[in-house]
Amino acid sequence: MHRFAVLASLAALSACATPPSMDVGQVADPRTPTELWKVEVASQPHEIRLAVHAAGLSSTQADALAGFAADWREVEGGTITLQAPSGPGVDGSAAFRTGEGARTFLTGQGVRPDQIRIVGYDAKGEASPPLLVGYLRHQAVIPECGRSWTNISHSMANEVQPNFGCAVTANMAAQIANPADFKGPRATTAPDAARRVDVMAKYRKGENTSSQADKQATGAVSQVVK
Repeated sequence: MHRFAVLASLAALSACATPPSMDVGQVADPRTPTELWKVEVASQPHEIRLAVHAAGLSSTQADALAGFAADWREVEGGTITLQAPSGPGVDGSAAFRTGEGARTFLTGQGVRPDQIRIVGYDAKGEASPPLLVGYLRHQAVIPECGRSWTNISHSMANEVQPNFGCAVTANMAAQIANPADFKGPRATTAPDAARRVDVMAKYRKGENTSSQADKQATGAVSQVVK
């Protein structure tokens, strides 16, 4: 009888320790602060509007584009889209000259041709429709920490406290140079073809393929004079 009672007690304890069943697609509760807090990235268009001129890009517009390109390089923006107006009442040749002038100027500022996309948009009868130059700019959303607290001295379920990990995530979101890095890894840059040819040539000759050591980078620990 005593043995039966012990077995029944063990069965009851194991039933209490069994985690609840989960439906398909249900996400488990976070168990660590890094799972509880994630950096969110919001994307919004960053653009400037350039008036369409029959003579093409003006000097004032070139200055504005120079500042635009500097901001684009700083945030390592993606594709720049030039939206030229089209439709009834739009001077197509003027729009083309302004758009082509903007494209040429941007390539002169270091933007690769494959990073520039030219499209048209319906001006819908607007009196002086502009040329729209823009790209998607990413911004990290910083969470608000410390708005509510729970009693951290009493946690029977051993759950993650609501604010744990929030300050670390907020600091990371505020300091990251390019929030787009949170969305995925960057594409690898192209290899140095000249260096590859040099290394392969030395390898075939049985020579040392490493770069020459810089003598200024060497050093030795000084001896203490007694």
